[in-house]
Amino acid sequence: MSTLNNLKILDFTTLIPGPFATMMMGDMGADIIKVESPTRVDLVRAMGPFNHGSSTCHSFVNRNKRSISLDLKKQKSIEIIKHLILDFDIIIEQFRPGVMKRLGLDYESLKTINSNIIYCSITGYGQTGPYKNKAGHDNNYLSISGTNGYSGKVNQPSPIMGLPIADLAGGSLHAVIGILAAVNHRNNKGSGQHIDVSMTDSMFAMNGIFGSQFLAAGQELAHETTHINGGSFYGYYQTKDDKTISVGSLEPKFLMKLCAGLEISDHIGSAISDNTREQSKFKDLVAKKIREKDMSHWEKVFENEDACVEPVISFQQACENTQILAREMITTVSHLEGGEENQVSNAIKFSDSKARYDYCGVPIGFHTKEVLKEINFSDAEIESMINNNEIQ
Repeated sequence: MSTLNNLKILDFTTLIPGPFATMMMGDMGADIIKVESPTRVDLVRAMGPFNHGSSTCHSFVNRNKRSISLDLKKQKSIEIIKHLILDFDIIIEQFRPGVMKRLGLDYESLKTINSNIIYCSITGYGQTGPYKNKAGHDNNYLSISGTNGYSGKVNQPSPIMGLPIADLAGGSLHAVIGILAAVNHRNNKGSGQHIDVSMTDSMFAMNGIFGSQFLAAGQELAHETTHINGGSFYGYYQTKDDKTISVGSLEPKFLMKLCAGLEISDHIGSAISDNTREQSKFKDLVAKKIREKDMSHWEKVFENEDACVEPVISFQQACENTQILAREMITTVSHLEGGEENQVSNAIKFSDSKARYDYCGVPIGFHTKEVLKEINFSDAEIESMINNNEIQ
């Protein structure tokens, strides 16, 4: 039995933050119905490359979900949603503030139908504040939250990451945590509630580790001033064959292993010094030593040492990494219309249950008739709604 098989969620989200959140919960057993517009297609569906005629990204973030096609500008679609929330008592939406209220599908309206409803809104800036209606993307939230303000090197632009950190860590993960916390609250208190997830808020909160230095001690955050943003030898270094190796040997026991492997143990005092000049000298020395040998040499030196030294590898290489394979982080998922594809697995491992990977993301409206029958619409009623262009 899956851990969340008692949860039933209506998913009104598109792109990445909401769909990744509901994918995680779907992997853990929740029944997810994705409500899709027949006229405003989720742009992820158009994101190449494609496999078996479907976007690989869409197939991934929408696996295990049933899709119904409803035009929320039509009254019949609104009536169907109000039928569904009597049974599907968790909603997650990603529209700008006010959109769901104009449709009559906001939390205040729906809780009059089902007081137990849990309603999660994910936006870039939140439901309140002067930025609430502004458009934004991942790099904007990282910028406004102050995260980019001390990330990267001095006098260089903020680094561009390979994945959308604010979308996933700020939006998806905080939404999952908020929904599960609200479920626990409902179990204890017997009532639902509205969850307001701002990706900017989330990223600002994740600054708290170093942000405390400013808030509580008045120490300004800046580039290359903390242990992990370039203010120490912690970082990335080039090998002789122009490959990159990561060094994270901050703790003394790991630092000793690093120095021994690089044959610079007599310079360990510089590494632990509070003097920035000494730190800089040690960092330059580490860079010089690593540059003297190829990656293969350093892999052999540190292979069996607890030194926190690892090569920077491509995603393709990561897919063949023995640790990734041992953790079963790649799975095969079928398409309901035939064929299958490899996908990244759910990262959470439970001792008494397993993630489910029933099928990849499906075409728009693939389950519309099935879902309508579950809420007691007859075949004749469904055909009438289709013929009258009330649903698609």
